[in-house]
Amino acid sequence: MNAVLRIFVWLIALSVVALPVVAVLNGWVGAERWPLAKLRVHGEFKRVPAEQLQKVLLPYAHAGFFAVRLQDAQDSIERLPWVESARVRKQWPDVLEVTLVEHKPFARWGNDRLLSEQGKLFPTPKKLADLQLPQLDGPDSQTEEVVTLYNEARSMFAPSGLDVTRLSMDARGSWSLLLSNGTEVVVGRDDARSRLQRYVRVLPQLASQAAPIERADLRYTNGFTLSWGEPPAAAPKKTQDRT
Repeated sequence: MNAVLRIFVWLIALSVVALPVVAVLNGWVGAERWPLAKLRVHGEFKRVPAEQLQKVLLPYAHAGFFAVRLQDAQDSIERLPWVESARVRKQWPDVLEVTLVEHKPFARWGNDRLLSEQGKLFPTPKKLADLQLPQLDGPDSQTEEVVTLYNEARSMFAPSGLDVTRLSMDARGSWSLLLSNGTEVVVGRDDARSRLQRYVRVLPQLASQAAPIERADLRYTNGFTLSWGEPPAAAPKKTQDRT
């Protein structure tokens, strides 16, 4: 057999092997002979509707076992509002397997987002517009610092029977918070924790005052200033009828 004939035979042999592989990779054979017919989901599954998940995955499942684009499917799922992370795998012969982690809201962040327990920001779903959550705010890069001070502040004020309902850091790094009794506390940029601790230490002495504290400004080296509100009006005395 001459050299030209041998080359021709090798080319035919290679095409016989390569064409089915190319067909499978492009979905020509995979979608028909090895369809993905089952969806298996792992993890907590409370807020992402099953119908929505199926709708997102259906175009990828149609490609078949060998041609499905797993990374593209995973990216599409992670764009859903309640999904924090997802992993998509395939299991022979016809299973598309999804491991799903949903957002668990921890607090509101700014005007239109929520902060998850895992520290990720995501748009506020319409169904949670009225959900009672603490209000946090600050630069997106400082979520961890904001949450840390929020938790520390709650621990500081808890012995006084107060909670922190709002805490924010502005663009200059200045802190302020709102307590459950309506007191606005302006902390400033420096030594936020020590300033809060100094204020908390004198709260028992201030509790005897009739007028409520509307605003506490802690931006001083050795003290703070207080703005007082109006004391609550005394309830009228009940008169007893005498017979």
